Amino acid sequence: MRVIAGYLGGRKLVPAHGSDLRPATDRIKETIFNVLQNRLSLEGADVLDLFAGTGSLGIEAISRGAGHATFVDTSEKSLRLLKSNLSRLQCQNLSTVMKADAFAFIERAGGQYNLIFADPPYAFDDTPSIPPRVLANNLLKNGGFLIIEHLKQTPMVDSREIALVLQKEFGQTVVSFFSPP
Repeated sequence: MRVIAGYLGGRKLVPAHGSDLRPATDRIKETIFNVLQNRLSLEGADVLDLFAGTGSLGIEAISRGAGHATFVDTSEKSLRLLKSNLSRLQCQNLSTVMKADAFAFIERAGGQYNLIFADPPYAFDDTPSIPPRVLANNLLKNGGFLIIEHLKQTPMVDSREIALVLQKEFGQTVVSFFSPP
């Protein structure tokens, strides 16, 4: 597990050995950031990484120029790994780490983000409710993206308020890109 590109490119992250964490693979991260390349400037962007795990998606965004990343997870083990990665890469000053339930955080966040990642556990039944909750709490800036990694069998739909712009498949994994119309 590594940072793919940007000023931290090639640096290794502390892996999640023997845990129930499922970090985004390099292939998935590369695809996500290739899709974003011509659609969203990461320079100075505010990023939210829900269900952050090791923090690989938010850290990749920082490496590519994001101004700040907020990482949210409930697991002490995940938060220890995440903090270790941020420390190892010396990017604690560009990040905030929160121990919180993702939906509780969404309800009380009070800020807006250019880019929101959500990579919940595959067994998480409420994944389809993430886009409407993000929208209802006005967390996504105009022109921003919400990116959700989920199982192929998880139904993700768009609405007039938040459009499902693109989906990329990786076997049983799908990455869905949402944006306000």
